[in-house]
Amino acid sequence: MTAPDLNALLADIETLVSCESPSHDHRALAHSAASVAAVGLRLLGVGPEHLVTDGCPHLRWRFGDGPSRVLLLGHHDTVWPVGTLRTHPYSVRDGILRGPGCFDMKAGVVMALHAAAALPDRDGLTILITGDEEIGSPGSRELIEETARGCEAVLVLEASAEGGALKCRRKGVSLYRIEVEGRAAHAGLEPDKGINAGMELAHHVLATAALSDTTRGTTVVPTALTAGTTANTVPATAQLAVDVRAWDRTEQERVDQAVRALRPVLSGARLHIVGGVNRPPLDAAASTDLFALADSLAADLHIEPLSAASVGGASDGNFTAGLGVPTLDGLGAVGGGAHADTEHVVVAELPPRTTLLTALTQTLLARHRPAADTGQRTGHPACGPSATRRASAQERKR
Repeated sequence: MTAPDLNALLADIETLVSCESPSHDHRALAHSAASVAAVGLRLLGVGPEHLVTDGCPHLRWRFGDGPSRVLLLGHHDTVWPVGTLRTHPYSVRDGILRGPGCFDMKAGVVMALHAAAALPDRDGLTILITGDEEIGSPGSRELIEETARGCEAVLVLEASAEGGALKCRRKGVSLYRIEVEGRAAHAGLEPDKGINAGMELAHHVLATAALSDTTRGTTVVPTALTAGTTANTVPATAQLAVDVRAWDRTEQERVDQAVRALRPVLSGARLHIVGGVNRPPLDAAASTDLFALADSLAADLHIEPLSAASVGGASDGNFTAGLGVPTLDGLGAVGGGAHADTEHVVVAELPPRTTLLTALTQTLLARHRPAADTGQRTGHPACGPSATRRASAQERKR
């Protein structure tokens, strides 16, 4: 299998990185979607469906008249605000590519498009690139699940874990906002007439943090909090965001019940709980067979043995795995620094990882295609433990 042209990969990554696309900026996202669509049109010879949910643009390519069998899944939104390019410009130096969103995950989007372009037959392939993943996919979840339902495999182009490991297990995510209603009063003249929403909130910061369970790997982290309006006023309102990560649904349900059972501590205060389970866990079982096949193909392509990682971060692959669809994540760029000033991509890894993605997609598409249509067979049987050339490397937590 011929390796993709590195210069072509870099040129397309530069195009996407240079089009800033923070999740909440729909105008910027529209420009970004247009850039992705243009790259895809040039490589694939056909434009995508343009889909919009809640003002946010998503792109989908479907090939063939039959059902979709393999879904390449990614997103074009980033956490970086417009203007970041002025301080973090696109660059390639000493084998390292930098720029806002390069690692998470515009390089992965380009890899998906180039891998699809290299396929001799795309019948049964779908590519879905969403625009709101970084904020929990509020508008695209239904689209993702509708597109993935019935597929035989979902390959997620999120960036790899440390050292290029594939993400074969992810924690589920729950997100909450605790809103407190108190009563304002002058902090110096008559504080006793107020109900301090900030003090009420402090009780719930401690109460939610106590729900963590280190033995089960469950983290419950109070994050953003606000209270009050002026320094000399008893706060009338307060809000707290809570981030929950858990390896299994039982833990998600335990924490959910505990958060919803919170009650006011101060007399007269009122609580409102907003939010809940955002993404189910991506269990290791969802990735086992696909990882074995990818590892076997890597050996055939003379690529270094693959390793598997368990990570606390979630992706849209959690949704597809939650449907029971086999899902393999972390097939995108090798590098590091997601959401940080150190975000980067290792340039030398782009061609082999794209080649592996092409081979994996081609093998999966060929499985149920009539023999006359498969062309040259890959020789790989249905994946499973017997198809594994070597044991997966030890799991590493990012």
